[in-house]
Amino acid sequence: MDVGGSVDGDVGGDVGAGRSGDERLGLRERKKRLTYQAVSDAAIAMFLERGFDRVSVAEVAAAAGISKPTLFRYFPAKEDLALHRFADHEDESARVVTGRADTESPLDALRRHFLDGLARRDPVTGLCDVPEVLAYQRMLYAAPSLVARMSAYQSRSEAALAGALGDRMQDRLAAGQISAVLRVLALENWRRMDAGEHADQVYGEAVEAAGLAFAQLRDGLGEWK
Repeated sequence: MDVGGSVDGDVGGDVGAGRSGDERLGLRERKKRLTYQAVSDAAIAMFLERGFDRVSVAEVAAAAGISKPTLFRYFPAKEDLALHRFADHEDESARVVTGRADTESPLDALRRHFLDGLARRDPVTGLCDVPEVLAYQRMLYAAPSLVARMSAYQSRSEAALAGALGDRMQDRLAAGQISAVLRVLALENWRRMDAGEHADQVYGEAVEAAGLAFAQLRDGLGEWK
C-alpha cells in the first residue's frame, strides 16, 4: 500500500521557518497522525493477505517506506500495528459516562450508547457484516498474540470506566460487570456474523439481548439504576 512516500527520519522536524510555533506543532501532529494511520493500514493489508504471523515487522517497514526503528517509535510491538484501531475505543465507555446528561444514570447512558451502536452496525458491537470488517475480525482471533493483547486493551478500558464512575470499590466492581456484559454481547453478535448471518436479520435479537443484559445489570447494581 502506498503511504505517500518515505516518512522516515524525525517526524516532528521543522515544517517551515515562516510558521508560528503553534502552527508548526499542529502540522507536526497532523503529519504524525497521517503517518501512524498509513503505516497501520499498510500493515493490516499485509496481515489480511498473508496472515499476521507470516508478515515480519521489517516487511511492514519496507512497504511503508520507513526504517524499523522509526516504525517502533510509532508502534512499540508488532501487535500494535493490527490493534491500534482499538485505541480510539479504549476509553469509550468512560467518555460515555462522563459526557452523559445530569438526568441520565451511567448505566442508562451506556445502554443508550450500545443500542445506538447496534443501529449503526458499529463493528465494536459485533453487529457488522461488512466483508472487510469480518476479515479483520477473523485475522485478530486467529492470532493468539493478538487475542492476548486485546485482553490488555479491555483491562485498560475497564479501569478507565471505573475511574469515570468514581474509582471506589463499588465502582470497580460495577465497571467489571458492565465491561463483561458489553464483551459478551459483542462476541455473540460477532459469532453470528462469522457464521454467515446478516446484521439486519440479527438486529432485533441483538437489541433484545442487550435489553436483557442491561436489565440484569440494573437489578444487580442497585444504586446504578
